[in-house]
Amino acid sequence: MSLYTATRDDRSQPLIRLRDLDVHFGQQRVLRDINLDVARGQTVAVIGESGCGKTVLLKTIIGLIRPSAGKVSFDGRDLAGLNPDELATTRTRFGFVFQQAALFDSMTIGQNVAFPLRRHTDYTEDEVRQIVVTRLAEVGLPTSIVSKKPAELSGGMRKRVGLARALAMDPEVVLYDEPTTGLDPIMSDVINELILSTRRQHPVAGIVVTHDMRTAQKVADRVVMLYPLARLDDDEPQIIYDGLPQDIEDAPDSRVSQFVRGEARDRLMELRQYNGS
Repeated sequence: MSLYTATRDDRSQPLIRLRDLDVHFGQQRVLRDINLDVARGQTVAVIGESGCGKTVLLKTIIGLIRPSAGKVSFDGRDLAGLNPDELATTRTRFGFVFQQAALFDSMTIGQNVAFPLRRHTDYTEDEVRQIVVTRLAEVGLPTSIVSKKPAELSGGMRKRVGLARALAMDPEVVLYDEPTTGLDPIMSDVINELILSTRRQHPVAGIVVTHDMRTAQKVADRVVMLYPLARLDDDEPQIIYDGLPQDIEDAPDSRVSQFVRGEARDRLMELRQYNGS
């Protein structure tokens, strides 16, 4: 059951388009001249060091942060041109999986997953309950947890509840902010498999912000790597890799290959120079 359909007839157009995107916070520039298209049904992993602007990029795409310059378009419409009601409606076409799940501690699991449905739809309570049970089942969670509170669940289970909530509105895009952070390798792979199964069961695009190269290489059709602006020259692009996951280890840019392999040699040299040692 889909709540919304695409407003454009041309399905070949990118679902998300960023053009010359800049984001500043005061004097601090976080994103610079970002140009990126995400196709319908495509999963893009965004990787890079801490502080390079990955989460800021996600929040700008969904309209939680306004760009300082440039344009964010979704389904052919510039987010900056939407009034508050239109922007709120557009956001319901996104699902957001937060880094720490961001569940409401005072609510039960069922109430957490049902929250967007009760806020944004006129479904009956029976319809809401059915969707909650279905979405929990899709992420491998039993009906018996519906009445539990988040504090009664493990970290991995809370992550899965967060994914179930993100899927509740049958979104066209799911944004994942570090979906495997803090999980052991087995549970991380469970989350990766759930991201893959989400794409198989629902025709969604996905943007996955992650430090975990296993996640990037397993779930993504495409990998984009951002680099911190503080370590770039003014004429260098902030996106230093945009390509297939299987090609990234052989990227000609040494900064990319060192990140993928977890090699700290150049960063240690930078730190020594910074500290004057």
